[in-house]
This record gives sequence, structure tokens and C-alpha cells, in this order.
Amino acid sequence: MSCLLCGSDNRAELTAEMLIHFSGLKSLANPGVWVFPKLLVCLDCGCSHFTVPERELASIAYTLEISSPTLGSSAGDVAQSGLRSEVEIGS
Repeated sequence: MSCLLCGSDNRAELTAEMLIHFSGLKSLANPGVWVFPKLLVCLDCGCSHFTVPERELASIAYTLEISSPTLGSSAGDVAQSGLRSEVEIGS
């Protein structure tokens, strides 16, 4: 698969560590969600691509109170693990 931006095949897959923060003043008390995706980087133009792993994606959806049929089972796991902040988003 070549780069979506420049078409180069000169790409590398790396491991990344990210902290996704939620926007808005009401989210300041929320610590965010740690993600450790595989990062695909074009070594010619720098364009990067990653996919949020399913468990972390479920945590983000649960925190934002967004339902998704594909994340339904994972969201239950997230709720049980206590990853959700007590701060209500959007209230």
C-alpha cells in the first residue's frame, strides 16, 4: 500500500504512544485516553496514518456517550474497568 498523499512506497511502521484529550472546558478534569497504535509513516513526505485500537476506541465512545453497534461489547468492558471519568461530557 502506498502513501495516500504522495504515492510513495517508502514507508515505515512504528509503535506510537498517544494521549487523546477531550475538548472543551468541561473536559479539563478528564484525564484522556492513552492509545498505543501502530503508526504508518511515509519516509518521503511525512504523512502518517494510525488506527485507534478497539478497546481504546470504545473508551472514547463511552466517555463521549456515543453509542456504536460495533463497539457495544467493548464498551461494557471499558465501563467495568473504570476508565470513565466521573465528569459528564456535554452537560
